[in-house]
Amino acid sequence: MKRVLILFITAISMSFVNAQDITDALRYANDEIGGTARFRAMGGAFGALGGDISAININPASSAVFTQSKASFTLGLSAKNNDVNYFNTTRSSEDNSFNLGQGGGVFVYASNNPNTKWNKFSLGIAYDRTGDFSDSWIASGVNSNTSIAEYFNGFANGLRLDEISALPGETINEAYADIGSVFGFGHQQAFLGFESFILEPDADVDDNTQYDNNIVGGDYNQRYALASTGYNGKMAFNFAAQYDERINIGVNVNAHFLNYERSTVFDETNSNAGSTVTAVGFDNTLLTTGTGVSFQIGSIVKLTNEFRVGLTYNSPTWYRINEETTQFLQTTVDGFNNPIIISPNIINIYPAYRLRTPGKVTGSLAYVFGDKGLLSFDYSRKDFSDTVFRPTDDPFFAFQNNEISNLLGVSNTYRIGGELRHKQFSFRGGYRMEESPYVDDTFVGDLTAYSLGLGYKFGDFAIDIAYSQAERERNEFLYSNAPTFRETANLDTKFTDVVLTLTFGI
Repeated sequence: MKRVLILFITAISMSFVNAQDITDALRYANDEIGGTARFRAMGGAFGALGGDISAININPASSAVFTQSKASFTLGLSAKNNDVNYFNTTRSSEDNSFNLGQGGGVFVYASNNPNTKWNKFSLGIAYDRTGDFSDSWIASGVNSNTSIAEYFNGFANGLRLDEISALPGETINEAYADIGSVFGFGHQQAFLGFESFILEPDADVDDNTQYDNNIVGGDYNQRYALASTGYNGKMAFNFAAQYDERINIGVNVNAHFLNYERSTVFDETNSNAGSTVTAVGFDNTLLTTGTGVSFQIGSIVKLTNEFRVGLTYNSPTWYRINEETTQFLQTTVDGFNNPIIISPNIINIYPAYRLRTPGKVTGSLAYVFGDKGLLSFDYSRKDFSDTVFRPTDDPFFAFQNNEISNLLGVSNTYRIGGELRHKQFSFRGGYRMEESPYVDDTFVGDLTAYSLGLGYKFGDFAIDIAYSQAERERNEFLYSNAPTFRETANLDTKFTDVVLTLTFGI
């Protein structure tokens, strides 16, 4: 059995660690509530309605709308279809996952005090999956512009040779560990490039700082495969009250937890005249775990028996995040009988960093047609430029925060939902449009989604099913933390979900 060493990166400055960036910030800043089947079928437009367990995670006043104590659980089947274009070559892939998307309950307590207009109180706990990180796609094509050699060269140029190479008698494992511990991530990447013969120093002396590539210009056959799993979850601890049967107010204290695992495999071959290195295989894994806290304050006011309005404030979420990485590099070099393999068998564990994701404000309207049905509308505003890496006095994080301020902006979300009731049956539909978080939406486009659903209620028990489909286009960097290798794949992604919810009295 291979022995895997664990390397704790303990560099003095956070600037030396694995390069967190906008991609990471957006991954954890999105807070799309999965929700019950009824919630999903109506596009999530529940801010002025309440009366649904998942609505608590939209507006904490929602639990006071319940007329009796309820619980619900939701199972979902998700499919993600990617059409990936890379240098005019398109490949399609599909990833399926089965999950517990929602669970929770509300306990309602009616007031019997005739001297107060506070007629109802409620306590609730609601779990919702707010992000699904399951994904799988392949980008492949002929790149006539840039070799993967530029990835390593971008990190190496400007660094001393004796800072990115093994000392006499030092093993690859020892050198990789020492360089990571003393200098950090960027030096490790340069070390991989030098020891694999991808990089050639201008002079074989310790103070050399300039490097050429042993892969020369021409066509490069490239293939990049990504596979990821994980989720972002939110647990809301809720308290709400109803005043005079018209005004509902509530508050949530939320616990957030995330888990993200990603592996990438990059292969490049070339037959260019003058190239010493003709093949490269570069593998990376990333494990991210984190916890966070936030709060919400909301209200739902019944202006008339039919017309309701809602308003909710979501605070920022304050995360503490940990990361681990592993790497593997293999090259084929002319003149060598065997490939050069650099497999450090080391897990890099980086210092925890903090991330504050932006808050959100939601305004809602709803019109209830007695027991015949309803229409609802939600509008949310979220300024992604308020995302902040911490500590802010770290030079690298200061640079990333400046990039976030310049590149990200306000994203508005619009949700429309409707329900038609006939005896025990409910027929539902919804639409959602979420604007790009980028100022320039060529990075990430707008998301549009449609949904349908059916519900059947008998007594205190209800069963609901929903189908939804969303689509978004984005350009994704293969290596978002690389200084010079900035190749992107264009992904047109279609999200399809089928969810089933059981609701019952408690």
